Amino acid sequence: MRGLDLDHASVRELLSAYANIMDQLRARGVVRSSNNPVADYCESLVARALTLKSSKRSNKGCDAVDESDGKKYEIKGRRITRHNPSTQLSVIRDLDSCNFDYLVGVLFDDNFSVTHAHRIPYDVVKDAAGDRREYVNGWIIHLRPSLWERSGVLDITAKVKKAQIEWV
Repeated sequence: MRGLDLDHASVRELLSAYANIMDQLRARGVVRSSNNPVADYCESLVARALTLKSSKRSNKGCDAVDESDGKKYEIKGRRITRHNPSTQLSVIRDLDSCNFDYLVGVLFDDNFSVTHAHRIPYDVVKDAAGDRREYVNGWIIHLRPSLWERSGVLDITAKVKKAQIEWV
């Protein structure tokens, strides 16, 4: 990492360097989690891939909008690491209010490369999330094959990977 020119490094090079730094901080007991900045990067990446307009930061339950049809998107990502292989996305709050038409779930590998990305209709999310979990004040969903195979779920992995490769 000593030779990395941060001013001229690609987005992927910077994120790979970050992954190495987080591993070192974990080994030193400085941090317990390996997940940030997954959420912000995921939202930006999906907006680029699907040509969506990002919502304002405080917009509850909706991260982006497709201006061509008005459809609203909630975007969630998870970085799968050797320390934590869980596919659980962050908690979905206020699911009953139907603040989005689609949930886009993205899984990244240890070095922030996209491994899976799916656009999931609201009704599938609602069904897959099951009951509200009081202890987290929301609903939990896992991005796993049993969800990807449901009717209406669209695999957008290739599109999101392409956007990731092209984002310099």
